[in-house]
Amino acid sequence: MQNNIAEQHGKTANDRSFLAGPGSSRRDLLKTGALLAASTALVDGAPAYAQAHWSDPMVPMPLPTQVPAKEAIAQLPGARLGYWDTGGNGAPIVLMHPATGSALIWGYQQPVFARAGYRIIAYSRRGYHNSEPVPKDNPGTASEDLHHLIGYLGIQKFHAVASAAGCSITIDYALSHPDRLFSIVLASGIGGVRDPEYLKLSEGLRPKGFAEMPADFRELGPSYRAANPEGVRQWIELEHKAITGNRLGQKPANEVTWARLQKMQVPTLLLTGDADLSSPPAVTRLFARNIPNSELVIVPEAGHSSYWERPEIFNTAVLDFIGRHSQ
Repeated sequence: MQNNIAEQHGKTANDRSFLAGPGSSRRDLLKTGALLAASTALVDGAPAYAQAHWSDPMVPMPLPTQVPAKEAIAQLPGARLGYWDTGGNGAPIVLMHPATGSALIWGYQQPVFARAGYRIIAYSRRGYHNSEPVPKDNPGTASEDLHHLIGYLGIQKFHAVASAAGCSITIDYALSHPDRLFSIVLASGIGGVRDPEYLKLSEGLRPKGFAEMPADFRELGPSYRAANPEGVRQWIELEHKAITGNRLGQKPANEVTWARLQKMQVPTLLLTGDADLSSPPAVTRLFARNIPNSELVIVPEAGHSSYWERPEIFNTAVLDFIGRHSQ
């Protein structure tokens, strides 16, 4: 099994092991032990055996009990968006869903992040559960919808945690409003980069007919599908609830290129699963090499939805990262 290595990119190199594997040094094992010990507080509220079977993807993790959260509709310029908000005085984390999800998908993150002391907010973009569809005559931009929502909620600065399609919107927002972000987390996202050589590489990963394949095959890794049929069923149920209207037509506010990313200063964590068909580790490393002072976590035996497939690893990595960038 591939080691799960967190790589830091920038002027210095500093690897941090999240799981020890064959070939790990004694130093790696000590670091892993320290992270596992620290994870007890991070996964408070999750079943106790989830910690005991940290590195065993064949042991399903039931959804933990959610903490209370306000659910409402935000009336924004040109859009009505559904959201939920746990409230509190902690640094805000805004969760950015993938194209197959909505504000409903974050059941493994909501109680864990909230009990770690953060204010957790998730919303559905236009065309998704509980939000109005994208109007064809005036579609607006998804990153400005986010900016309007942040203003509506009275938030000055926040952490953005994104999965898949949510990553391109988060990057667009970071290019437009870097001063409003403590950090960004980009999990399994291709990022919307328009450089021709990257577009060719990206398109080559998805053969003709890929988009028509079942969503759970495209986005859940084979280990998870084999180990947790009930979790697959729950994921499919949320995927079916996600899209409720037209979600197409919004364009980014910025032209995203490698050159633009190389100037980005927002602290960035990149995650991907080692079995991700759309954003494999090699592609995610391209982003890590082009985003200054970024860090990379490769989640073992996970596909495109590591937030759902291996939440104990995803949550620990995210909380470790944003905990170092909350000031």
